[in-house]
Amino acid sequence: MADSPEVIEAREKTNDRAYFLENVKKIPSLIEWANDEIRADKEVIMSAITVDGGALEFASDELKDDKEVLLTAVKQAGWTCCYASDRLKADKDVLIEACKNDGQVLYFASQELRDDKDVVLEAVKNKPIILKYASSRLRSDKDVAVAAITKGKNKVIEYIAPNLRDDEEIKKILEE
Repeated sequence: MADSPEVIEAREKTNDRAYFLENVKKIPSLIEWANDEIRADKEVIMSAITVDGGALEFASDELKDDKEVLLTAVKQAGWTCCYASDRLKADKDVLIEACKNDGQVLYFASQELRDDKDVVLEAVKNKPIILKYASSRLRSDKDVAVAAITKGKNKVIEYIAPNLRDDEEIKKILEE
């Protein structure tokens, strides 16, 4: 796409807010060629990330620290929380929403959220193997273990606490 007519035009119109506001609705990645002022324009970025959350990569740092912007991006593509400010990587609402879309994002979560049962449960429901990034306290939590084992079966058994591996309910789930 680097030499496509759309990219060539975007490079020529790097300062044209109206151009980007209209065109990122069709090709969100064009925001890469906008100037810094346009990349800091919430309306333009929201138009892009509503279609492709990945366009968040090119937003200003200020917008990567805007909760509304992040929630919009992660609802479209959970993995985009990797672009969030440190403050929003530690925001429970943002991480839960991202985990609904992509459990892998627990990897980007703050240590506090890796120890938050609601966040971890949402993550393992979506991607059971991500249990390995949960706190040791939650890897010892039976509810978390059951949620992970129910979907992940033997792939996640090594990440739950050893004392839970002999639990009758967990053994039963593994046999199903």
